[in-house]
Amino acid sequence: MKMIEAVLRPEDFETIKKALKSAGYVSLTAHPVRGRGVQGGIPPYDLLPKMKIEIVVPDKDVESVIETIVRHAKRGIPGDGKIFILPVYNAVRIRTGERGEEALR
Repeated sequence: MKMIEAVLRPEDFETIKKALKSAGYVSLTAHPVRGRGVQGGIPPYDLLPKMKIEIVVPDKDVESVIETIVRHAKRGIPGDGKIFILPVYNAVRIRTGERGEEALR
């Protein structure tokens, strides 16, 4: 399993959320965040508003999720965002006690 964390333009969030849902990836967590990339922000703003989404998927679905996010977030200009892929060693559904990929379904 992998956790995909994507930091995106806030105005792209709804489109990306809908695209992920249409592709079968309904479960996600979203946070409004502030940050800056290698450009260091845009004067006079040090940190810019962004949205961060987190989605945990089986290994076989990682590329599909990445492609969906990139397809709907890419403008080709600084500030489009970043995607990070992290290993997830286990997951537990609290309600049922299911573990691993079973907890994701």
